[in-house]
Amino acid sequence: MGKGKKGGKRLTKKQLAPKLEELFASNPGKTLSFKDIFRSLHLDTHPLKMLAIDIMEEMAWDDFITRVTDNSYQLNMKGQVQEGVFQRKTNGKNSIMPDDSDKPIFVAERNSMWALTGDRVRFACMARRKNHIKEAQVIQILERAKDTFVGRLSFDHDLCTLISPSNVLANSIIIPRRKLKGGKDGDNAVVRIVEWPDQDHRNMIGEVVDVLGKAGNNDVEMNTILAQYGLPYKYPKNVEEAAEKISAEITPEDYAEREDFRDVFTCTIDPKDAKDFDDALSIRQLKDGLWEVGVHIADVSHYVTEGSVIDKEAVKRATSIYLVDRTIPMLPERLCNFICSLRPDEEKLAFSVIFNLDEEANVKAYRIVHTVIKSNRRYAYEEVQELLEQNGVVDGTGEPAPAAPKGGYKGENADALIMLDRLAKKLRAARFKNGAVKFDREELHFDVDEKGKPVRCYFKRSKDANKLIEEFMLLANRTVAESVGKVAKGKKPKTLPYRVHDNPDPTKLETLREFVVKFGYKMKTDGTKGALAKSLNTLMSACEGKREQNLIQTVALRAMMKAKYSIHNIGHFGLAFDYYTHFTSPIRRYPDTMVHRLITRYQQGGRSANKEHYEELCEHSSEMEQVAANAERDSIKYKAVEFMSERVGNVYDAHISGIQSYGIYCEIDENHCEGLVPMRDLDDDYYDFDERNYCLVGRRHHNKYQLGDPIRIKVASANLEKKQLDFTLAGGGVSKLPYSKKITKP
Repeated sequence: MGKGKKGGKRLTKKQLAPKLEELFASNPGKTLSFKDIFRSLHLDTHPLKMLAIDIMEEMAWDDFITRVTDNSYQLNMKGQVQEGVFQRKTNGKNSIMPDDSDKPIFVAERNSMWALTGDRVRFACMARRKNHIKEAQVIQILERAKDTFVGRLSFDHDLCTLISPSNVLANSIIIPRRKLKGGKDGDNAVVRIVEWPDQDHRNMIGEVVDVLGKAGNNDVEMNTILAQYGLPYKYPKNVEEAAEKISAEITPEDYAEREDFRDVFTCTIDPKDAKDFDDALSIRQLKDGLWEVGVHIADVSHYVTEGSVIDKEAVKRATSIYLVDRTIPMLPERLCNFICSLRPDEEKLAFSVIFNLDEEANVKAYRIVHTVIKSNRRYAYEEVQELLEQNGVVDGTGEPAPAAPKGGYKGENADALIMLDRLAKKLRAARFKNGAVKFDREELHFDVDEKGKPVRCYFKRSKDANKLIEEFMLLANRTVAESVGKVAKGKKPKTLPYRVHDNPDPTKLETLREFVVKFGYKMKTDGTKGALAKSLNTLMSACEGKREQNLIQTVALRAMMKAKYSIHNIGHFGLAFDYYTHFTSPIRRYPDTMVHRLITRYQQGGRSANKEHYEELCEHSSEMEQVAANAERDSIKYKAVEFMSERVGNVYDAHISGIQSYGIYCEIDENHCEGLVPMRDLDDDYYDFDERNYCLVGRRHHNKYQLGDPIRIKVASANLEKKQLDFTLAGGGVSKLPYSKKITKP
């Protein structure tokens, strides 16, 4: 072939396009690389190859093919009509998340059929206009995510509508007067939709299901938060009545079947306002320098039988919910606060993991047994912390108490508590050495008066007394998981719900690496689980106490996957455990009750439980855990806004806690309440949002607002209904004071 003739006659776009279409159509499901395509179509000149790439880009734009990597495509096997979940946005940028895809498709309001967030829909992909993004049109609403909404009743002459600030609704919900159930103007209410919008009627017609009470009242607002998430705010009478009939008596048969720990020193250590004590620790010295530590857990499954009315309600709830000023328990009060609760000086039934530990906290032997216990003392965390510090423990150092002075340690049961602390610290050190990730996050807490009004808000840090309990609970949970999951090679483990935590998202880890480089830190984003964890821990230690600490911790947490329940064990990355479950809190978590039942069943020689049934329960429990966490977060937001509503106009030192395209989130240093400085208030320049570097940058003056920067703000408004604080800049914006002088944490 002569020079210039390579590849034969040059093809035009009109000739090459059908060849490419035919190639992909004849290879359905196969990913074709550029190399495969060029070879198959004998494209061996540079112009032809570039023409083919341009045509494939257009084919991908038209959804005939799908881009797999930067240099490979495959035939788009999905039809134009698909199914997915709808997401409504206040700014009108609605979207659908198609099944089997993580890429949302835009839906204009006119094409939404008034679908609401979470609705399952059937949709068609529209013909794409030139230079426009891909769009979809809803053609059928298959399943409504919910039919009840919560908000404030508003009357205008004879018309009553529901004002629902927390829900993005397509149109107003109108309630006929005969359907108000006694609700008055300004009442918060739960409303059920009885007529959905259609082509002739755009508004939703509703009926009041429950009147919660006057907006602004503390009980009403807390119940409103629960109702918004579809969570129960009152206990069904038939369930409470069933609980009243349960006998608290411990029978001779119970004593005969169980190990007796009533004469061994046992105590509970919990928050000072706790009522349900679901775990206790016992300790006694054995021969040969060993210590026997018992982790005793309330034997809920002894009292709550599978399939009973109490059990069905517990399954539905799946978890207790902890709002700022109240607990909404998973179990009726008679069970969670009385019969099952490991109260002091009362004999109680427990399910226990008994460990024989040496002085270095190595487990020499363990057994999982049903027991009878009698707690000698109920401690609050603060009491144990004070006792430890009185005897030379310096919180946060990881060092146990020094050797006992002449005359012994000070305080009631000091020897036992100090030994438990010493063993816990050995366990903790070993866990981090083994690759556990160290995130010591602080939690926002409120002190409230008898009416639920917040009088103080502050961050609470986990101290040595909290960590003492945590380590033994982790050890028990891991041991129980191993007892079922760890089997000989070739054998299948029996069904058990695990608490699993997948490896971090690689893309987000790379974003974190690129981000921390700007502060002079290095980290690895590949390698084994242990190497990743070690790199994260090194980063956390390096930034501790620095101005950027909170910022880096926030970005690092975003790279982490969410822990969840599953019968399919993949280990727990954060804890660096190959096997982990939840066994230690059956009063407040349903998966723990499931684990108790299965362990008992297997101890009695029972067959492996139904996998599909337990996986369904795991998925439900994971979902309810997330819903409960959202409700708890909303209650904190409400109390923060309520606390600041009496401080409008005040000026505070703060730091930037979040950056979005619409403004800057700032957290007040003094009380840790968070609010937003809207973008419209940054009027000294036009600011661009740099999402990758978490900052806003001015176009003309190059002024920069970055996560963690100290800043002076003025409280502009506090909207309780929207749970929203608005700030404005005060005193020249970003503060020049040293950051270390500004943040004070109790």
